[in-house]
Amino acid sequence: MNRTTSLHRLRSEDFDICIIGGGATGAGCALDAATRGFRTALIEQDDFGAATSGTSTKLVHGGVRYLEQAFKNFDHRQLSLVRKALHERKTLLQIAPHLVHPLALLTPCFDLFEGLYYTIGLKLYDLLAGSRRLSPSRWLSKEETLKRFPAFDRQRLHSAVLYYDGQFDDVRLNLALVQTAAAHGAVVGNHLRAERFEVDAQGRLKSVAVKDRLTGETFVIRAKVFVNATGTNADTLRKAAQTRLRPRMQASKGAHVVLPANAMPPAEAALLVPKTKDGRVLFAIPWRNHWLIGTTDTPADPHETPYLQPDEAEYLLEHVNKFLKEPVSAEQVTGGFAGLRPLLQPDQNPDLPKTETRNVIRDHEVEVDPQSKLVSIMGGKWTTYRLMAEETIDTCGAILGQSLPCRSETTSLTGSEGFTEAFRVAFRRNHPALSAEVATHLINTYGVKAEVIAVLCADEPELAEPLTARHPFIGAEVVYAVREEMAQTLADILLRRIRLGLVDWLATLEVLPGVASLMARELGWTSAEKQQEEGRFKAYMEAVIGQAGLSAPTAINKA
Repeated sequence: MNRTTSLHRLRSEDFDICIIGGGATGAGCALDAATRGFRTALIEQDDFGAATSGTSTKLVHGGVRYLEQAFKNFDHRQLSLVRKALHERKTLLQIAPHLVHPLALLTPCFDLFEGLYYTIGLKLYDLLAGSRRLSPSRWLSKEETLKRFPAFDRQRLHSAVLYYDGQFDDVRLNLALVQTAAAHGAVVGNHLRAERFEVDAQGRLKSVAVKDRLTGETFVIRAKVFVNATGTNADTLRKAAQTRLRPRMQASKGAHVVLPANAMPPAEAALLVPKTKDGRVLFAIPWRNHWLIGTTDTPADPHETPYLQPDEAEYLLEHVNKFLKEPVSAEQVTGGFAGLRPLLQPDQNPDLPKTETRNVIRDHEVEVDPQSKLVSIMGGKWTTYRLMAEETIDTCGAILGQSLPCRSETTSLTGSEGFTEAFRVAFRRNHPALSAEVATHLINTYGVKAEVIAVLCADEPELAEPLTARHPFIGAEVVYAVREEMAQTLADILLRRIRLGLVDWLATLEVLPGVASLMARELGWTSAEKQQEEGRFKAYMEAVIGQAGLSAPTAINKA
């Protein structure tokens, strides 16, 4: 993907569909539209996956909590959502095997009744998945449980129920969707903000004025149909197209903390905390050689910049510690993040109280404004992005008068073509200069595209050196991200392409000068531009650390 080429095409070509919003849903829409043969444009005001789609709990799942609510409240909508999500879970495992894999999870039980209750519930979860079940759930004894998760408090534990869901790297999958859409002809661009719509004599949208946030340039994109896939900001775009539309979106904040791998003994499974004092479930999940613990669910302003707060970290650690022999503490935190969920408010009457965010069903809706013909896809969850995109592009096709079949369910994503165990073995054999840790990281992050990065290392051996001794990220990834993945800022690299900014705040600040130098070389930054970009990102990271309650970077555990 080349941003300069994309900008030229966005200015000069006419499109069937222009999608605004480059998160999971927007990227999924772009891929769906492009593979059907529609002339497709995709723009994102920040970076691909920079907001909601990059701050998930990294699970591809049906939602065991939604299943419980479905039966408790006799709610067929919740049951339908679980069934759809379980179907999509298996699809993702098939089209992106390098980024999505099964994950064993343990639900601890304190007595016989809890064991029976969770066993029945998770067997129903298996039943709903049908032939797309990953592996059958099982009720484990105390000893079997401790073998899989030694950190449990033996004195309190009665047993546990083992079940399986999917785990993934959310931003890397988001990026793979964008790359695959581009490979099928979509024109994509990041850091492009939709400023205002232009309409024809009938009031129908005909173009959108777009501002390049990196250069300040404004230009126009022309399309027959526009899709609003802006998540929590969907109401802003809806109002821009039609001022009389009532607000539909709610936002809820989800926060996560990250601990080093040695914060708990090595485990063969993740932990599901089945209930909290406010009715949520939490997870403690092995992710990128760290423990990821989340998430919260609190009302939020759709336009706020979310940060991890000290009380949220305390809440998460408190609930996990109820199950652990050796409690984890805030002093062990190496990173963390927070994001906003786009929730579709079920009642449009503004005079009635809003539904509590944790009780809003995570389903979606495709809305078409009768006058402007703006198509808005609202609500939903990561796991069902493909289904949401399919329904959205079906709607666009109807507006365009072209009924073309959806192909996204069987379209392999970039990096997955030819991704097999044989590829893993061959990659390690063919590139002995790469350490085992680096080779494994490249394979699991880029799939078969790891070969491109290995070539960069062969051409410039210094690029094979780790950016920091504590992590497997290497300089070649920075170069690859700029040349092939449209990375334009330090945040694009450190928060999204390699995710270091989520898992280890201190290491992120340590590698900042080196990464900035590589980006300056690739993008032709002047010394002043490099210094400005470095200062901007450093200020952001210090704000993240400060909001989390750590007064200085040196307060972060270096483990």
